[in-house]
Order: sequence, then C-alpha cells, then structure tokens
Amino acid sequence: MIKTSLNSLFLVIRKIIHIDMDAFYASVEQRDFPELRGKAIAVGGGGRRGVVATASYEARKYGVHSAMPGFKAKKLCSNLIFVKPRFEAYKEASQQIRAIFKNYTDLIEPLSLDEAYLDVTENKKNEALATVLATQIRAEIFEQLQLSCSAGISYCKFLAKIASDIKKPNGQTVIKPHKAAAFIEQLPIKKFYGIGKVTAQKMEAIGIHTGNDLKQLSELNMVKNFGKMGRFYYNIVRGIDDRPVNTERIRKSIGVERTLAENLTELSEIINQLKMLLSKFFDRLQRANNYGRTLTLKLKTADFQIITRSISKNYYLKDIAEIEQLALQLLQQNADTFEAIRLIGLSTTNLEKEAQAEWKTKQLRLDF
Repeated sequence: MIKTSLNSLFLVIRKIIHIDMDAFYASVEQRDFPELRGKAIAVGGGGRRGVVATASYEARKYGVHSAMPGFKAKKLCSNLIFVKPRFEAYKEASQQIRAIFKNYTDLIEPLSLDEAYLDVTENKKNEALATVLATQIRAEIFEQLQLSCSAGISYCKFLAKIASDIKKPNGQTVIKPHKAAAFIEQLPIKKFYGIGKVTAQKMEAIGIHTGNDLKQLSELNMVKNFGKMGRFYYNIVRGIDDRPVNTERIRKSIGVERTLAENLTELSEIINQLKMLLSKFFDRLQRANNYGRTLTLKLKTADFQIITRSISKNYYLKDIAEIEQLALQLLQQNADTFEAIRLIGLSTTNLEKEAQAEWKTKQLRLDF
C-alpha cells in the first residue's frame, strides 16, 4: 500500500510526452521529392535480398511494413516504389526536430532518430497542460520541416509510448492518471510496450490476452514465469512506471551486420565475409572509444531463422586479433546449426562506458 500510494502521488505530478514521427524515412523522401508524394513507397532494397526499412502510409494499406523482405513487399503492392536510404538526410531532420524540443524542455530522451520522450512537468513555456505543449510541438515540427508526427501524453513513459500509437498518423492521445487502470486492463498484451512478440505468444499460450488477465498474476508468479522482467510487468500492468526521462541514455551495445548478396553455404565463404565485417565492427568500437566484455555472433539463415552465439570475458575486448579469433571460434563451433545464411553480424555488450556510468550512479547513492 505504501508503495502504491507513494507512487500514485509521484505519478500524478509527472507529465511525459512521447513524440513519434510518422513513417519518418518515407516522409522525408516524399517531402524532398514531390513526385513521390501520395504514392506507395518503401525505403530500402527491393531486390531479392533487400529489406524494407520504412514504408509510407500509402504502402502500409497493402500490408507493407518495416523489416519485411523487399520481394514480399512488392508482391503485396505491385506499384510499390523502392527508394535508397539517405541516412544523412534523416539525421539532419532528426537534429532539427530535437532543436525544436529544446524550445520546450531540456529533459529529452531520444530513443532513435524518429522518437523521443520529453518531460514537460516543468517547461520553458510555463504551460500547465502537457496536451497544449504536445499540440504546439507537433505544429512547430510541421511548420518548420513539413513532417508530421504523433504524440502520446501521460504521467509515465510506458503509457505515453503506447498513447502515441493510438491516433497515428498526425494525431495525439492523452491517458490521464484516473483513466489509466481501465485503459491498461482492456489493452491487448501484444500492444504492451516492453512485451515482445515471443513473450506475448508465451502469455497467450497460458491464457493471458489482456492487461486484466496479466493483472491476476502475483508478483511471485510473474517472476517465476517471466524471469527478471516479471517484476517490470507486474508494475506496468498496474500503471506503475517510475522511470525518469533520461537525458544521458547509456549505449548498451555496439554492432554491425550485413545482408549478403546471396545465400552462403560454404564455411570458407562465410569466414571471408566475417573477416570483412570485422574491420567495420572494430572501426565502430574505436570511434566510440567503447569496448565490451561480451562478443555476439548473429546469423540469419536462408529461411529467416536467427541464430545468436556469445562469449564473455572478465576484461574488455580491445584487440582486433583476439576479437577475430573469438568470432571465428563462435562460427566454427556452430557450423552444424545452419545449411545456408543470408545475414551475418557482430556486436558487443557489457560495455566499458555503461559500467562506468553505473558505478558513478552507485557512488551518488551512497550515504555519508
């Protein structure tokens, strides 16, 4: 009861906006190239090996969505136009959007190029209503950049994130504290931010289809069924989310991956591709000046199955020769788990800078 009552008091005073740009990459392309406006376009590759990064809303009507293979997207929408990504243009637009955010608050947590949380509990406009601020932000983005976005407004990040998706595109939704419980109880599990596809399937297999179903499980059962995330699920289904807007998000992984021009079956060919990928991966580590203790090899098979294998050390992997040796070891040890692959990737986690940030946080919490 103490936790709930204290939390309720805290939640009522916080005002969070989640801004999510509408079909961001595709919208930038349609803005910059008038001949694409009103047409079904997909940013990404349309060839046999291509993948859709983002689809315009005209294309989404046909079922085209991000991460879909290009050939499948073309089958769904025969008049689909594929556009090569221009990441520099997207980064520039993202920076301009964040500059607009700063007119309203300094408490900004970017999640990606096209979305961010804003804490406007106290704001530069001295505006009491977060809904008014969200409307102003959306209008300013459109006026300056000719791009639309959607907004979710609530007392916590979890609900603000979900709310921004309700009236897409170019809309906004507010979930007030006194309506949160009813909203969460009727929400389908697959709509819960933080519950992935695999976990949602696991929940549905045991009869959990809505927030109300999930709410029936005790905290102990949550942890028993879903591990360390169980406690998070126990809280969010009750509308409890104390996470602040974090202006200094710590990167948790660094990685690169490459979709291959054609499926590879020979181990020697896969090794060559891995070695080619390694230099790009190590260059990224050096530029970030951030190294990890865990190395992960990712493979996508010809039938789109994902295989990941990891190895960890009690020190940070900073030597390219050692990283290569470990990557090859992971590949060779698992060569019998696939017949052909279409994608290969390398990533590292348990990063040095992440550990440093956690250490500083713990130091700040010490009582003297």
